[in-house]
Amino acid sequence: MKIRIKGNSVRMRLSRTEVEQFGKEGYLEESTAFGNGTFIYALEKSKEGTELRADMAGQKIIMYVPDSIATEWTNTDMVGCSNNMSLANGEQVFLLLEKDFKCIDAGVTEDQSDNYENPLTSCD
Repeated sequence: MKIRIKGNSVRMRLSRTEVEQFGKEGYLEESTAFGNGTFIYALEKSKEGTELRADMAGQKIIMYVPDSIATEWTNTDMVGCSNNMSLANGEQVFLLLEKDFKCIDAGVTEDQSDNYENPLTSCD
């Protein structure tokens, strides 16, 4: 699972295996160790609400996915879903959950064997 944070936006991308695991277990977590702590990011199915939402406690961000969205996303070709979540201070945070596609750029060094085929590529 990859996370990208920029300003008031959080994007999570999952590989095929991670989507399958999330579909079965309803929870997925990754962590990054730092010198003085560990940053944790997680995805969790929720019986509440109809839109993506997120929360942060300590050094852990959890994105909550309503059951109906989780079921559709994990069992169909649906690429992703998003929500502009309103915050108590009047601001918003943009949440995006996506399936991770193989990059079409040359020179990518990370293992992409478990990523989804990019629809922008074609086989002749």
